[in-house]
Amino acid sequence: MILRCPFRYFLFLAVFTLCTGGIANSGDNPGPIKNLSVDAFIRLAATKDTKFEAILIDELIVNFQKDLRLPADDLILSVKQQYEVFIEQDRDVLATSINLSRLFPDHGTEVSLAYDHGSSLTSSNKTSKLSFNISQPIARNAFGRSTKLLDKIVGLEMAVARHQIVEAYEDYLAAITAAYYDWYEDYQNLQIGQSSYNENLILLDDIQKRQAQKIALPIDVNKVELQVLAKKERITELEEKLQTSLNLIQTIVRHEGEEQLVPVEPILTVSLVEPFEQLFELFSKESRTFQILRKLEEKSSLQVARDADDLFPSINLIAGYEIQGEDFAMENNSDVILAGVSFKWPFSNQVEKAEHEVSKVLADKTKLETQNTYYRLYAQLINLYLQVEREHKLIKIVDEKIALARAILKDETENYSFGKVTLNDYIQAVNVVDSNRFSMVLHESIHRKLLIEWLRLVDRLVNRKEIQGLP
Repeated sequence: MILRCPFRYFLFLAVFTLCTGGIANSGDNPGPIKNLSVDAFIRLAATKDTKFEAILIDELIVNFQKDLRLPADDLILSVKQQYEVFIEQDRDVLATSINLSRLFPDHGTEVSLAYDHGSSLTSSNKTSKLSFNISQPIARNAFGRSTKLLDKIVGLEMAVARHQIVEAYEDYLAAITAAYYDWYEDYQNLQIGQSSYNENLILLDDIQKRQAQKIALPIDVNKVELQVLAKKERITELEEKLQTSLNLIQTIVRHEGEEQLVPVEPILTVSLVEPFEQLFELFSKESRTFQILRKLEEKSSLQVARDADDLFPSINLIAGYEIQGEDFAMENNSDVILAGVSFKWPFSNQVEKAEHEVSKVLADKTKLETQNTYYRLYAQLINLYLQVEREHKLIKIVDEKIALARAILKDETENYSFGKVTLNDYIQAVNVVDSNRFSMVLHESIHRKLLIEWLRLVDRLVNRKEIQGLP
C-alpha cells in the first residue's frame, strides 16, 4: 500500500527534527532564564557556599599552632606578699617577693630578676635581697636543641595541615563540579526525551486521522499510543531527576529569585595526550600529595631525634649575682657572685625510652605508608587513565552509531511511507536514534567526571595560590 503524500511529508519532517535535536516544548512559560556556565557556577559557589568558608577557616587555627605548641618566650611577672608572725619572738612583718623572668626558647636560656623584702628568724631587722640568675641547659635540650626540633616538627605539621586544607577544598570543588555535570546530563536527557515525545505525539495524531479515513489499522494506533506513553513515562522520570539535580545546584549557589537556571555545555580544557608513565613521573615529583608524604617522613625523623634528646639527663649551668642589705634601700649591703651546676637524672628513664622506641617504629611505618601510597596511587591513576581512554573511544563509536542510526531512520521513513516496511520497523528506527543520543550524553558526562577526578587525584584541580587570597 502506498501512503499519501501528506503523511510522507510528515515523516520526513519528523525524522529531520529528531536528527537535528529540535525541541517542541509545549509546557508553560518557565519565566526568565539564566544560563549558568560551569565556570560561573564554580565562582558563585566559592563565594556563596559556606562549605568552602568552613574549609578555609581551618587556616586560622593552623596559624596559631606554634604559639600553642612551643615554649612561650613571655616576660612573666610574679608578685607575692604574705604576713608573717614570729610567735616566740612576739613580732610580725609583711614580706614581699617580686620576680621577673623570661625564657629564650631558641637557646633554652632562662633569665630571672628577683627582689625579696622581709625579716629573718635570727634578727628583727628588715632585710632585702636583689638577685639576677641565668640558667642554661647543656644536656637535655642543650642550648635549645629540643625546642628547635619541636619548632621544625610543628612547622612541618602546619605545612601538612595547609596542604590538607587545599586538598579538602579540592575534594569539595570536584564534588560540586561533578554535580554540575550531573545537572547538565539530566538537562540534556530531558531535552532528548521531550523532543522524542513531541514527535511521537505528532505521529499519533496523524495515525488517528488516517484511521478515521480507514487508511491505518487500530493496531497501528495502539502501537503508537503505547510508544507515546513510554516516552511520557520516560519524561516523568527525567523531569524528577533534573529537578533533583537543580535543587542541589540551587542550594550550592544559594540561588534566590524567579530566574530559572539552565546549564551550559561544559568545555573541556584538559586532555590526557601524554603517555601515562610520563604523567605519573611528573605527579610523583611535583604533586602536593607527595610533598605531604615527604614532609611526614621528615617529621617522623625529627621526632626520633627529639625523643633521643629527652634521654639525656637534665643538666643546667647556673650563674647569678645577688645584693643583700638592710631595709628597702639595702643599706650595708654585701655582694655575692654564684656559679654552679644543677643535675637531674631519673635512673630508669622508662617513659622516655618507650617514647623513643615508639617514635622509631612510627618512622619506619611512615616510610612504609609512603611506599604503599605510591603504589596505590599508581594503580588508581593508571586505571583512571584507561577509563578516560575508554570513554574517549566510546564517544567516537557512539557518534558513528548516531550517524548510522539517523541514516537508517531516514531510509526507514521513506520505506514506511511506501509500505515497504512495517510500523514496527519505523518505531524501532526512531528508538535506536533516541537510545544512541541518550548514550552519547551519558558517555560525555562520564568522560568529564573522569577528567575532573584525574585532576583531583594529581592535585591539578586547584592550587594554594588560587585560594590563598580568599577570605
